[in-house]
Amino acid sequence: MQLSALLFTQLPQYLLNLTNPPATPLSAAVTNSRSLVLPEDMAVANFTLPALPYAYDALEPYISGQIMQIHHSKHHQTYVNNLNAATANHVKALQGNDVRAQINLQQAIKFNGGGHINHSLFWANLAPANTSQAKPESAEKLTEAISAKYGSYDGFKDEFMGVLLGLQGSGWGWLVKDKKTEQLDIVTTKDQDPVVGDLAPILGIDMWEHAYYLQYFNDKASYVNGIWNIINWETAEGRFLGRSGTLEL
Repeated sequence: MQLSALLFTQLPQYLLNLTNPPATPLSAAVTNSRSLVLPEDMAVANFTLPALPYAYDALEPYISGQIMQIHHSKHHQTYVNNLNAATANHVKALQGNDVRAQINLQQAIKFNGGGHINHSLFWANLAPANTSQAKPESAEKLTEAISAKYGSYDGFKDEFMGVLLGLQGSGWGWLVKDKKTEQLDIVTTKDQDPVVGDLAPILGIDMWEHAYYLQYFNDKASYVNGIWNIINWETAEGRFLGRSGTLEL
């Protein structure tokens, strides 16, 4: 299910349950008149910038404190601000039965909602290099599955790096798990499109220039090489095993 196709009255719940889907499918909830939220009963969602679980300079030398501060407090905050504005305007459009306005707001909700989701996942799947979370050994089950799929941890890194460096323009690279088959895969999403549908994000790497340019300039390969030292494998293991809980937005 694409984010742009969601019933926007359900967007806040969809975002909150990204990593912990509800027992009742969204499509079933929408068709259940008892659970349907009417426009006049809607409250405007208020999304907030999540606090980082580490200091801005804690990921150095692989990501500078300057980049982290700008990326988190400026770029991510802008996605949050724009998402709040778009969802507030969408509520007004629903209440006014303004279909044209509802359609016009879909792209803003998709882009800024995706930006909020992706960055919230990204901060949580990073950790300072000197912590136990940054060691692949803290993800025993996930690394076993990676080796089974890609031959070895190094083989996985090489394949992921090739996908990331082959991404044209702005976007994200993801290690995902198919929720039906439980198979791992490496995928990309354009711009701020989030991982949706039957795929669960295990870890993501931001390939927008604002994530690395102040430090690495056009040397994307050095950025990608360095980021493996600060992946939070403990968080990735939790997502792989389905025990990561609800994504706080």
